[in-house]
Amino acid sequence: MKYLLDVNCLLAAIWSTHTNHAHADSWVKDKKLAACPVTDLGFLRISTHPKALNSDMASARELLKDFLSKHAVECVPADLPALHSRANKRDFVTDTYLADLAASKGFKLATMDRGIKHPAVEIITQSG
Repeated sequence: MKYLLDVNCLLAAIWSTHTNHAHADSWVKDKKLAACPVTDLGFLRISTHPKALNSDMASARELLKDFLSKHAVECVPADLPALHSRANKRDFVTDTYLADLAASKGFKLATMDRGIKHPAVEIITQSG
């Protein structure tokens, strides 16, 4: 199985200061991973936000580049038309899009967000 990483998984796996880093870092090992422009941009946005990780852009980009290379993460296009995604509430537009994109590729969306209800979602738990 290949896993499209949600933004929260990217953040936790990459940032050693993240509270779930050890768990996410362990989970990604030996998995077939994918990312897309939406997840990469989300990682950069949150990593550089002053109320989040407050990194400079160059450092965030380098961390992301290193992670993608180290784990041989496949870059998949975000080629599912937005209106083909099934989100029915504004709070779930991006999450549902990513789950629908993962499903369209035959992947699972790996996330730590228990609020995403979708058949293509795999919740990354401490025991999983």
